[in-house]
Amino acid sequence: MFLPEGRSYELSQRLLRGAIDIHVHAGPHITSSPRRVDPFQAAVQARDAGMRAIVFMDVFEMSNGTAWLVNRVVPDFKTYGGIILNTVYGGMNPRAVKTAIRYGDGAKYVSFGAHSTYYQAVREGRVVDGRFVSLSKLYPKFEEELDRCIRIPIQDAPGPELDEILRLLAENAHIYMITGHVSVEEAMRLVELATEYGIERVVVSSAVTKIADMDQLQYFAEKGAFIEYTLAAYTHTMSVPKTHYYVEREYASIDEGMSEGPGGGVKLVVEQIRELGAEHCIIATDFGVYTLPEPVEGLREFIACLLDLGVPEEDIVRLSKENPEKVLGLMNV
Repeated sequence: MFLPEGRSYELSQRLLRGAIDIHVHAGPHITSSPRRVDPFQAAVQARDAGMRAIVFMDVFEMSNGTAWLVNRVVPDFKTYGGIILNTVYGGMNPRAVKTAIRYGDGAKYVSFGAHSTYYQAVREGRVVDGRFVSLSKLYPKFEEELDRCIRIPIQDAPGPELDEILRLLAENAHIYMITGHVSVEEAMRLVELATEYGIERVVVSSAVTKIADMDQLQYFAEKGAFIEYTLAAYTHTMSVPKTHYYVEREYASIDEGMSEGPGGGVKLVVEQIRELGAEHCIIATDFGVYTLPEPVEGLREFIACLLDLGVPEEDIVRLSKENPEKVLGLMNV
């Protein structure tokens, strides 16, 4: 196989123009987990690179409030935000979703949890005497946290809280649903429920993508969901826990993820995108922590890696610009 001709640093910069990063973690954050850039810096850097927009993700706040602030200060650029239903909001909380819809610039997405989904939280812990032990085993009080974590019923009907949230999403078509860091089976159920409730736009989190097999990814694509690939999930300090969620020192799961990680790196991403079709996928960074480059550079690196692996320019435009525009409802704006 010959490397494609015409690749250059300048080409990767040019392909940033009009791109949208739907997964940017630009401060603030708790002190044990420093950020690389603040939201204003992230927006200015993206604007100056010619990008169209960025979407703020925040595990503690409604980031559409952050977007409201940034959009008032940074001219000639647009940022968006939403809500991640972590335990700081009590997990599956319709009141939080109702508020997010009308707060600041209004939520553009609702995510079913990140660090505090039950699937992820039950797996966080640290190595003790050479053996990984979950926080719930080390600290019985952590069970209170697990009780607040989001779980999606795989076979049963949605409970009243989930039902209300799904109805809110269906009634507000400008908001897209993110599966969050749930299990693959839970994500499949959420995609199925999205169809039942008439939710038109769904993003399968990279946390799900990296643990799903090809049949499961094909299911998501066939259901019309966009499959997210973030650079942070496939490279860059992959074996280092980049984000602390719990303020309790004893809950800082410094060993979480040290023995895990997807094989294949960006090469696997390209193989899967080719099999699924670029029309079903989105690339983003999940950058913002201080161990990683600035988000704009992260997206340029991702684009450069795709070029090196032979992804055509038109597919990169689809992955980084056109599909994010569809998710955000910007195709005709």
